[in-house]
Order: sequence, then structure tokens, then C-alpha cells
Amino acid sequence: MPRTVTGVAGLLDLGAVDLGHSSWLAIGQDRVNTFADATDDHQWIHVDPERAAAGPFGGTVAHGYLTLSLLIPLWSELLTVADVAMAVNYGLNKVRFPAPVHVGSRIRAHGAIASVAEVKGGAEVVVDLSVEIEGQEKPACAAQAVYRFFA
Repeated sequence: MPRTVTGVAGLLDLGAVDLGHSSWLAIGQDRVNTFADATDDHQWIHVDPERAAAGPFGGTVAHGYLTLSLLIPLWSELLTVADVAMAVNYGLNKVRFPAPVHVGSRIRAHGAIASVAEVKGGAEVVVDLSVEIEGQEKPACAAQAVYRFFA
């Protein structure tokens, strides 16, 4: 269950807090292929299981940007902000991809709010996020995301 706060005032009262983990999400070849089609990135390490089996990762791996994009649904499992007019993804301060996500593995997000600040008409929330791979020490992605919520 996501943590729920009400309105901009609820965000401003929240402060720095660990939001915990999302549920696990399986990464299948179909999802990787669909992302490849959407982005015109058909590099063989992503879409050619036969060739990738003999490659550096021993099989196909998800695109780094696919992993990053999955933070959107995973983030929504960590925090719900009720009674705001609009929420926007304001950007990223930093992104790294320390480990590949092998097709067939499961990932989840961990999030912690680094800061909350008032901005004109709302609040800016900076969140430290990591995408964990089940059974592995290194994360697939480490990102600091910036979201803005408006009253």
C-alpha cells in the first residue's frame, strides 16, 4: 500500500522519509521488444535472444531507459498525493545503470524522499529511487527524480 498524503500541505509536512518498496514486476521479452519498437532501439542485446545468449550478458537484457521508465508505475505504488490539481515529472538530477536487467528477472523500486520544498503554487519533491533486481546486490538503476505537485 502506498503512503498517502493530502494536498500540498501534506507533502510539506512529510519531509524526508523512507517510502519502502513497490511490488515486484516481471520483465519479459515482449515488454523489451515493445520498448525497442517504440524507441527504434533494436540492438541485439535487447531483441535477439539467440545472439544475446552468446553475448556479454548471457541473454537479452532490458534497455536502461526501459528500466528508468518503469519507475513511473513503480513510484505510484510508493506515494499517493490526494487533493492536488496536477502532478508533473519535473526531471532527474542523476541517473545511473549499475547492473543489467536480464529478461525473465523481476524488479522493484525503493524510494526515499530526500527533500520537499514549497514552490509557487505547490511543492517540489526530490526522491532518491533505486530499481532493485531480485536476488542481486547491485541495483539496475539509481535515480534522483524531481516531481512537482500543484494545488
